[in-house]
Amino acid sequence: MKVECAGDLLKVNDKIYPCTVSLAMDLVGGKWKTVILYHLKDGPKRYSELLRDMQTVTEMTLSLQLKQLEKNGLIAREVFGDKPPVKVIYSLTGFGKTFIPALEAILAWGNLIASHEGVFI
Repeated sequence: MKVECAGDLLKVNDKIYPCTVSLAMDLVGGKWKTVILYHLKDGPKRYSELLRDMQTVTEMTLSLQLKQLEKNGLIAREVFGDKPPVKVIYSLTGFGKTFIPALEAILAWGNLIASHEGVFI
């Protein structure tokens, strides 16, 4: 099996991808998924903590992205209590933790760009 973007198609969980990069981006691509994973890399968080940490995300978007990350096996959702208000905790799964080196590389690259071109406000 090839492990780069060349050659044959790749099938994972009944989905067809043209390459492994396409597969990875399906799992973590978009504006918020990687940010959510970043905020969970140091430990579990409640929904309200994630919302507070990610100041510009809407509740609807955060909810949808969390559901997709859970469906893809990158995060786990644990519910405490049986009637509202319940406590919900999100954390990285073992599979999600395998993405931490990529998160750290993205963070380093973002810091490099920020130090050369950015202004914190």
